Amino acid sequence: MDVKTGLFYLFAVVLLFAAFRVITARNPVYAALFLVLAFFQASAIWLLLRAEFLAISLVLVYVGAVMVLFLFVVMMLDINVDGLREGFWKHFPLAAAVGALIALEMAAVLMGGFRLEAPRAAPAPAAGSSNTLELGKLLYSEYLYPLEIAAVILLVAIVAAIALTLRTRKDSKYVNPSDQVRVKARDRVRIVQMAVTRAAEPVVEAPADAGAAAAAKENKA
Repeated sequence: MDVKTGLFYLFAVVLLFAAFRVITARNPVYAALFLVLAFFQASAIWLLLRAEFLAISLVLVYVGAVMVLFLFVVMMLDINVDGLREGFWKHFPLAAAVGALIALEMAAVLMGGFRLEAPRAAPAPAAGSSNTLELGKLLYSEYLYPLEIAAVILLVAIVAAIALTLRTRKDSKYVNPSDQVRVKARDRVRIVQMAVTRAAEPVVEAPADAGAAAAAKENKA
């Protein structure tokens, strides 16, 4: 077994462990972190298969953007985990049947590839080109509009998640943007005219010794 095969089995074992912990972790934050680990292992396997663009996209898009968004949403929404676990065993038979059906379908698809006697030879790349360069030309030429639509959908999802999170929290300071747009200058500043006032005259207090002397005279009288 060469080094490449050993690295593949190592990444595959860690990937399977991380995927198992995603569905078995009790804390949703830990589940999201294990999913990040699974994405990193999958990107490493893509690198072994010389699919650099897919590996970089998996790290940048899913780990750098989507999973960070998931973590913020999970931590800010304060999800009641105990309420989500209610009725787990009630729906377990249906979930297990659906999982077994999906596993059989994936096995039927993948077994055809394992029956091949020899791997198909990939076309030799041209001199001075790479997978990332060819995919970049294809994305920004023939698939430019789908790429822009996907970017807009991701932006809308981020804005919606932030808006829902801020509105549900009690300690957040929310301002309606429509009220800010319709506000006028006279509603912000109000000028009030007040009458002119004079400074108060200073009050002259009697010395303490003079008051004591007057009190002594009254006592003698």
